[in-house]
Parts: sequence; C-alpha cells; structure tokens
Amino acid sequence: MSLPAVSAPGAPAVEPARDPYHVYLDSLTSPESRRTMRGCLDRLARMLTGDPNATGAGQPWHLLRYEHTVRIRTMLTDQGWSAAYVNKHLVALRRVLKEAWRLGQTSAEDMARASDLAPVRQSRLPAGHHVPPEVVGAALAACDDSPAGRRDAALIAVLYSTGCRRAELGGLQLADYDPGARSLRVRGKRDKERLVYLTADAIGLLERWLAVRGTAPGALFSPISTAGRLRMRDGRPVGLTGQGISDILTRRFEAAGAARRTPHDFRRTFIGELLDAGVDLATAQALVGHASPATTARYDRRPERTRREAVDRLHLPKPRPLA
Repeated sequence: MSLPAVSAPGAPAVEPARDPYHVYLDSLTSPESRRTMRGCLDRLARMLTGDPNATGAGQPWHLLRYEHTVRIRTMLTDQGWSAAYVNKHLVALRRVLKEAWRLGQTSAEDMARASDLAPVRQSRLPAGHHVPPEVVGAALAACDDSPAGRRDAALIAVLYSTGCRRAELGGLQLADYDPGARSLRVRGKRDKERLVYLTADAIGLLERWLAVRGTAPGALFSPISTAGRLRMRDGRPVGLTGQGISDILTRRFEAAGAARRTPHDFRRTFIGELLDAGVDLATAQALVGHASPATTARYDRRPERTRREAVDRLHLPKPRPLA
C-alpha cells in the first residue's frame, strides 16, 4: 500500500505552516512528545511509501480515506508490536488527519470516517522489573563524591522516591524544588502538573548535589563534562535528555555489578511499593500522574502474591512407582 495520489513531480512542496505534519507537531507542548509522535508519523510514511528515508513532512495525509486507514491499522498490527505501541501510531494518524481538516484540506465527514478506527485491545503485564532495595543501595554506593557521582546519586534517589518518568525528571527545574515541603513540581503528559514528595534520605542526597550545582536558575539535573563542569546555555544549566538519564542508570548499575535497570523499572517499583504499603489507588494514581486508575491498578502486586501463595498450598506428590 502507498499513500494516495502523491504530488506530481515538480509540484511545489507543502509549506510547513500548511503541512498537517508540522502543524500537529508544533501543537505538542513537550519536546519528548514531539520526538515520539514525529517518529510515529515518519514510521507510517516509510511503511506506506516504501521509501526508507521518507518522513511525514509533505505527505498527502489529507487524501487518506477510511479504506486507507483501516489498511494502515492492519499493517501496524501485523508488525507484531504491542497494543500500546500500535495505538500510539493510530493517535498520531488521527491527529494529523484532524489538522488536515483544520487547515481546510479535507472535509469534516472524510476526516471523521478516516479517523473512526477502533483501538487495538490487548492484555499485557506492565512493563519493567522490580528494583530491590539492596540493588538500589549498591547503585548508590557506586556513586563517588565527584560532581557526576553526586548528581547520579541524587537522580537515583529522586527516581526511587517519586517514580517519575524520565522525561519528567529531565524537565525538572531548580525552581520546582521546595525543600520546606520536601516536594518537586512535575510536569507530566499533556503538560499536567503534580507534586511529588521526597524521603528524608533523598533530600539529603539532593542537597549534596545542589551544593555542587549551585543556585543558578535552570535544569535541576544537568550533563557534566569530564572536567566536572555543568553544561550551560545562556548562563543556565541545561537539562538531561531521557536517553541521558537511562545511560546514567546503565553505568551506575553496571558499576555496582547489578543487572541493567531503566527509569520505568523505578516507576513500576514505586507504584508496587505504594500499593503494598496500603496506599489507596487514587493516591497512588495522583502521585504517578496516571490519567486512569486502571493503569495504576495494573502495577498492583498483591493479587499476584495471593495467587502465588495459593499455589504454594499444593504439594507435588513424591515419585513412587505404581504397584
């Protein structure tokens, strides 16, 4: 399948201001969201055109009709991707179609029909693995007293205490930290703000890092050069990228002799520990910024423990030959 009726050779390129691809990406408030959804649209364009170098820019999205988008959904599910990953691409597709309508390039009826795609349903266990306390302690012990070591220890402590997403952690500013309230103001998906709280131990490690970082406005966590200096832009520390945060965890857990851990592993652990401690679902949901309590409930380890304990009541018969 290919995108329908691609512009004829020599036709003028679509101006970015009139391109649904660019307009949609510009409407997103988070750099991480723009990166993610650009990847989805570019992936769709490569899949539909057969061109490994294609991007979503300049594509005739406005010409897609229901028969095309149904086929796109089938092609996505045939990739063997998870339901969440497929649905993310369908969200990007619907949104770029809506921008085409807003730009007057397609009718409301054609847009509505083409967007009328059922989400892919799938029951999967939540991603990630539990991070045991002793493993976190080993990773903290692997952080020395250098500027990078202090930063990394504070970063690990904040992850373990809050369950923040890596993009949220990278977006934190010094002004978001309130030591009196032991809180951080976090901007989550769709630019929703929430407060998260730090343990006393996490506060201590964060203050040790801030003694190195200084009081200049800017990112709370910043890249550090081999000379121990923060990366600055216009006199302000710049923030870590999501990949940069993942790389820090990889290095510290490797130095501790532990298996690789991801920021999402910390998020899963945080939710599981809250629910194990008897924190109600609504509070846990608010702390991690889930839109639905059903998402938070998927991380509840208590039913799993109950099922395991039920199986432990059974006893495998001892080997014994029949008479």
